[in-house]
Parts: sequence; C-alpha cells; structure tokens
Amino acid sequence: MKLFANVVCRKPFLALFGAGLLFAGGLSAAQPAGPESPGTEGAKKAPPLHIYTMNPEGSAAGYDEAMAVASLQGIINRESPEVYVLSTKNNRPQYWLDLFAKEGRWLQGREQVRLADINALVKLAGGRVKGVVIWDPDVPASVNVATTIAGVQDAVVLSPQLAERYVAAWQLPIIKDLRGLFTGAETGSRKNDAYRWAIREYLAKGQCSSKQLCLFEDSFAARARVDLGYVITRDWAVKNRAFVFDLSPWGDEKPQDDATQKLGLDLETYHMILEETLRQSAGRHMTELTGFFAFSKYSNMPDHNSAHDPVPTEWETVWLISPYNCYQNTVASDCYNQSLHSQAPRRPLKQVRAAKSLPLEKKSYVCILMADYDSATPLYEFLPNHWHDAKRGTIPLAWGINPNLLETYPDVISYLYSTATPADTFTADASAAGYMNPNRVRKEYMPLFVQHNLRFFREAGMTMAPMVLDWDQPTAEVKDAFKQFSPDGFATIVMDLHGKGGVTPKPQVWDGMPVTELINNACNFAGAEQTADMMANAIKDRGNKMPGFYFFRIVWVNPTQIEATLAALNKKHPELNIEVLDPLTFFALFKKSTL
Repeated sequence: MKLFANVVCRKPFLALFGAGLLFAGGLSAAQPAGPESPGTEGAKKAPPLHIYTMNPEGSAAGYDEAMAVASLQGIINRESPEVYVLSTKNNRPQYWLDLFAKEGRWLQGREQVRLADINALVKLAGGRVKGVVIWDPDVPASVNVATTIAGVQDAVVLSPQLAERYVAAWQLPIIKDLRGLFTGAETGSRKNDAYRWAIREYLAKGQCSSKQLCLFEDSFAARARVDLGYVITRDWAVKNRAFVFDLSPWGDEKPQDDATQKLGLDLETYHMILEETLRQSAGRHMTELTGFFAFSKYSNMPDHNSAHDPVPTEWETVWLISPYNCYQNTVASDCYNQSLHSQAPRRPLKQVRAAKSLPLEKKSYVCILMADYDSATPLYEFLPNHWHDAKRGTIPLAWGINPNLLETYPDVISYLYSTATPADTFTADASAAGYMNPNRVRKEYMPLFVQHNLRFFREAGMTMAPMVLDWDQPTAEVKDAFKQFSPDGFATIVMDLHGKGGVTPKPQVWDGMPVTELINNACNFAGAEQTADMMANAIKDRGNKMPGFYFFRIVWVNPTQIEATLAALNKKHPELNIEVLDPLTFFALFKKSTL
C-alpha cells in the first residue's frame, strides 16, 4: 500500500505484515563476523539459553498465553539474557537465533534448552516472579495497565481464564485484580480512568522508568484478530518498567475504541503522561516512546472513517511528544526478544569512510538514502530482506539506521556493520538518535538534545543526519545543535501540517555543516521506470542546475531495484548527466560548490 506521495510517505505497516514478509536470501559463509562482532569467550561460560515456542498463536488463548509469556520473559531477562521466544508463524526470531549462535557471535556456545510449556517457564522464573496481575477483558486498556504493574511489581499478566487455570497451581499471590476497577466514574471513560489511575499509582510515584514509554495497542481489536504484534513486545516494557498506554494524539475527534468519551479526552490523558514523565526525568535524560498508534482507532482506515490519514497521525504524534524531551522508536510490533538482544555486548562501531576528492563538473550529483530503518520493526524484520541482495556493494548507498536502536538491537546493528561493503555508509534516519521534531525541542533542553545525540552518534560512528523530519526549516539553534554531532551533513523534509508557514531551507553551509533538502518524490518505489521519471522530474523542478545536488529518499527496496532505477534514469534522461555519490562525497562536493 502506498500513501501520501504528496506528503511524507512512510508506508503503513499493517499492509506489510499482512503480506507475511519472510527473509529473502540466506547468509553466505563468506560473510565474516568482523571486528565489531562480540566474541564468545563469555558466552561459553553462560547458563543455558532457554527456548520457548509460543503455541497456539491462532486463538484468543494464544493471545493470552503470549501476554503471560512476554511478561515472564521480561522479568527473567531483566538481569541476564536467559529466555528466547520463538514463533510458529514468524521465522524472524529463528533467523536471528541461528545467526547469533554461530560464526563467533555472542550466542555461540550457549546450550539451548527447550521449555516444554508455560509451567516450565514459571519454574525457571522461580522467586523472581512475585505474583499475578489479572486484566479485565471488558476494559481493553487494562491490559496495558497490567503490563505496567507487571514491570513495577515483577508480576505475570494473566487473563481471567488463565488466572482460573494457573494461579492455584503456581501458588502465586494475586498482586492486583483489575476486573471491575475502572467504571468511567472519574472521566466518563473506562479507558481514560484506567490510565489516570495508573499515572497516580505508579508513574507519579516514580515507580516507572522515565527513560521509556510504550505506546502498545491494547486488546480492543487485537485479541479478537489474534494480533500478537504488540503482545510479544511486552518483555521490553516489563524489563524496563515502562509505563504502557494506547491513546489518540488527536483532540478534534473521538477514537474508534471509545466513541462516547468527551471530545479530546484521550489527548488530555496523553499530555498527563508526557508531563509526568518529563517531571520524573527532570531534564537528566531524554525519553524514548516505543511503539506506534493503532491505525484503525486513530486514523482513516477501511473500518474507521476519520478526518486524519495515517501519515499525518504519525506526524501529529511526533509533534505532540517532542516538547517533552521525547523521541519515538515508531513501529516496534512483532519485534521478538528485545529484552535479550538488548544485552548483547556493545562496543563503539567504526566506519572507515572518507570523502573522495573530485572536481566539480556540470553534472547532476545524486545520493540515495535507503530509508526508514529508524525504528525496531524495519531494522529487525525488513532490513534483512534487502541487505543480502546480490547488488549490494556495487552502488554507493546511504543506509538510514537510527543509532538509538543500539539500546534495543545492538547485535543486529553490529552484524550490519561487520558485513558492510565499502559502498555502504550508515547514517541516521528520522530524525537523529530517535524520531522527533528538533524545532519543537524546548530551548532550555537543547543542550540535553545535543548530549543525547552525541552519545549515540559517536557509538555508531555516524556524522550525518540526512532525514530530519520537521514542520519548518531548521532554526539557527537547531543547526547549531546538529553541527555538533552531524557535522558532515544535514538534510530535511519539511511538512507544515499545522499551517504555520513552514518552508524547506535553501541549500547552504552552516558553520561548516552542509544543509540541504531530502527529496521525497520517489520515496515509495513504483518500479524502475516510474521511479526514474519521478527522480528526473524532481531534478527538473528544482531548476536542473549544473552542478546540482539531489539527495533522494527511497523506502524499503533492495540495491538491485536501485541499480535498475539508475540505469533507467541514465537511459531515459541522459541530458541530466547523473553521477551517484556516497553521502560523504556528496556533502563534501556540495560544500565545495558553495565556496
């Protein structure tokens, strides 16, 4: 599905998951572990890796089991990586396990012990699990409240059906039974009553992490369709003691799941969560909001007639959270074992790259950003489909991967670095070390913004931010900030969805940092011929200057498709005199052209 060619096209993820993506291409024995890959000396001394396969996954019972398993996994893996969850319907967890258990990588040598059932998982947890929290199927939001409690109080999340089956057998106390607790007496909405109660009882008392919020779809529709996307991710929420919620960013219409609430109530509660989290963080660090809004609840979809389409809803979310020192790790559904992957050994990553010294000629200089690996799902699930393409390494490409994901999947990113070719360069994606609107960061927190990004850019060996998403051209303060961690290049897509007069910046060099536009016309690949025409038209629309500099964003394609597009571009539009450059050389030559 392709949306909003005239806006920022970030593809809806529901359509992609519905297609049942699997990895394309296996691993070659010629791909080395590389100097950045963790060794196995410590792993050989580690305890067994316990493997749990979820079953059944095609029923409400499977949804409930996955909820319990994820909460148990988060508790067990909090201190050490012990439990790895597999799926009978998704091959990706097995793919990564096979990769990291061989070739000198960090799980090699770990004995793998299969857990027979959830009883075995509870036995493994032992005294680390302090009790049970029971959620209320009549109040879908309560499953998120229960997950919050599970993280704070080391509890396993159970549906009433599973509680009836297991509580006595496991001999665990019921820490909290949420059934009947949220009646709507406070706000007129049981959903908002639930979250406001959790804010008072846990977030405002400092029991939740101020570094992590989780925007995870609740059980309103997901349980009926047995969608585990934001169920299996709850190991991450529990491990980090995150506050978990599911609310609309819009204040001008009611959400699908709570159509009788007072207009704007979801947004009011959303602000309460952000304000309290900012109070708890007290400017010491930024906060990651992990997860995506539920498409059908809060945007225009076939089953929900809304005034707001999905991409503007994404942008509204980022607009909303940015002033609260929040950045988003957008889609994180179907991301297995984050509580385990996050504990892989980390070391500073290096890119041995230098700009080529080239003369300025009458050419159209082009750079391609392989874009939208800025959040967990695209990195974990989608990128392997394109990384093993036979043509990778034949064309200079920028790969957009946000460095804050080193906190979630450090082993995945390390693997990519270790198998990169000289033609592959890693840059940040949307917008830097996390997706935010830099113009919306409050002035008093700009030093924190710089500190946050410096840390991740240095660890990832990155010096460029070619996909800054914002509602206006960067202010002087924003450019001053970026030049400290992204000195080799800054490019932006501006989308003024609030009608404040936002404009794309004129190409410039700001105190040594190249600043230009990221061209979005060809973001959704429409075939080589059509994409080539889109690129040609974008160049001509910008005056077809010689020399000219054109940085294009293309989403979720492989190098073979890029090569075919460039061949078509050269064949159909030879007058453009195209030369494709790596991003460092592109920005360096752009800078040279301004002197």
